[in-house]
Amino acid sequence: MSMFAAVFLLASVAIAAGPKDYQVTGPVLDVTDEVITVQKGSDKWEIGRNKDTKINGDLKKGSKVTIQYKMTASSVDVKDAGKAKADTKTKTK
Repeated sequence: MSMFAAVFLLASVAIAAGPKDYQVTGPVLDVTDEVITVQKGSDKWEIGRNKDTKINGDLKKGSKVTIQYKMTASSVDVKDAGKAKADTKTKTK
């Protein structure tokens, strides 16, 4: 029984470590194989999709939808100017 509890605890910690879920609701403005465009207030939201995206119902222009999504970085550029300035100050002493 304690082994089951330990496995359950480790699995729940692993799930909690992922990115947060978000959602957007509104009418569909456009649908392609890669993007669903939704109107939210005065903004147009483009949400990416792929073959693994689960669609419940008939997704088409004009449909009102609620989309669940996660934010995932596609690239990161580190601008470490603060550290570079600190390094030059220590070298001049």
